[in-house]
Amino acid sequence: MQGLLKVWAVVFSAVLSSAMQADETGRSRSEDGSSPRADIVLLNGLIHPGDGTEPVTGHVAIAEGRILFAGPGEIPEADVSIDCTGLVVAPGFIDLHNHSDEPIQERDTRGNVNYLLQGCTTVVTGNCGMGPVDAGRYLDTIDRNGAGTHVAHLLPHGSLRSEVMGKSAGKPSAEQLQAMRLLTERAMQDGAFGMSTGLIYIPGTLSDTEELIEVAGVVARYGGIYASHIRSEGAELTQSVHEAIRIGEEARLPVHISHLKASGKQYWGTLRLAIDQIEQARSRGMKVTADQYPYAASSTSLEATLLPAWSREGGRSELVNRLRNPETSARIRMEVSRKLETAARIQLASCGYNRRWIGSSLEEIAEKEGREVADIVLDIEQNGGAAVINFGISEEDMQLAMPLAWVATASDGGAKVPGSSQPHPRSFGTFPRKIGRYAIEHQVMSLAAAIRSATGLPAEILGLQDRGRLKKDMVADITVFDPMSFRDHATFDQPYLPSAGVRYVMVAGAFAVYEGQATGVLNGRSLRKPPMKPGSN
Repeated sequence: MQGLLKVWAVVFSAVLSSAMQADETGRSRSEDGSSPRADIVLLNGLIHPGDGTEPVTGHVAIAEGRILFAGPGEIPEADVSIDCTGLVVAPGFIDLHNHSDEPIQERDTRGNVNYLLQGCTTVVTGNCGMGPVDAGRYLDTIDRNGAGTHVAHLLPHGSLRSEVMGKSAGKPSAEQLQAMRLLTERAMQDGAFGMSTGLIYIPGTLSDTEELIEVAGVVARYGGIYASHIRSEGAELTQSVHEAIRIGEEARLPVHISHLKASGKQYWGTLRLAIDQIEQARSRGMKVTADQYPYAASSTSLEATLLPAWSREGGRSELVNRLRNPETSARIRMEVSRKLETAARIQLASCGYNRRWIGSSLEEIAEKEGREVADIVLDIEQNGGAAVINFGISEEDMQLAMPLAWVATASDGGAKVPGSSQPHPRSFGTFPRKIGRYAIEHQVMSLAAAIRSATGLPAEILGLQDRGRLKKDMVADITVFDPMSFRDHATFDQPYLPSAGVRYVMVAGAFAVYEGQATGVLNGRSLRKPPMKPGSN
């Protein structure tokens, strides 16, 4: 098998060694003026360039990992020619919000096949304030081992704060704040694209706005972005959006809101207010964008979903101590019970304490056990915690945000292979669900706009100049799919089912997916924000 993969890599990624020049029309020419020979040409496909414009039927020629030509015209000579009649040819999808930080470094998940089969060629890690702080070391590891997709990275503020202050509350001292600034500067110099926060998680929730502005100011000097899982997506949604915008205004950098939504049935409809806030900021000239996954359910830890922030201060060991103390445990139980009164279905995605509970809701578990739901929650948290799926998002709200020109598609998932957990299906179905189900099938938005939300828009948000579009000299990160069958199959009951309809995926000119099958080629590398002089943006 290993030998076959090597053969495929050679055959499908042939390298053209002759030097090329470009003529005034943008068509590539060899030094003697003749049409160049490509490594690969994709013939007669419906080309969506990634900028939201209408597609054209034509050809895409690739040589040395870059696009020689994309559009109608004569067919270039090539070592490998593939007929794409009836297929959509688009830039490779860019997942702005991914949690593959650890899996992308591990043997079994390094290939990131569940994303390749969705058409993804790049994932962005370091989201929600969690992930490697030493961006250079992390990205070097990816380059050393290879990956199925490219990887860009955000400096995670929560992990940064933990490295300097642990998980304690309070303002950082002058020395601690300076340490955070220096680590931030190093990460930006090593190629991070910005900073993320997770303000519902410990220690992010312990940070005040002024601290975030101070650290974001360093990111701004290097032209980075501020991406935030905001402080509240329910009762204080608008206040939380306001805080993110304030950080961007005062630190002078673009703001990106992660997985835009209103969570909790009693708050459905308030997303319109958050959208209005963002559009008002944009009308003032601010760069404010967001991303969204196309599901009416979220997923995170049980403790972040139901436990009060004060109980989580100091990390899991301190939480367990509080749960074992009768006085603080009673207080925690009371606050959990209050949250449960308005909670939607909360289903266990993983639970080391009792694996038989995985896939069941908290109410179902409590009924089987003959106990109160709040007591089940506290038991789980005393014994390692759990990941949950929270069915608390309005389909109407989701479809309201979906076609907005500043909302990108992003999964909030990670590289996975089937296992004992029952995770959110977004890791296997986000992009075909948005493009195939919502754009093509339900026509919530145009196909061109849906493809832009996964290609040109995220590239623009990150500042990527050489991908996200199908045009000459761009990196040949390309997805080819059948619009009739490009659909998600993963469900909340069967979350590991792969998506269908992707025919070919090229990562920097190498076939990572060929005729619907992953090839095993690890042509993904780290993407690093080009170094720039501080303050020159």
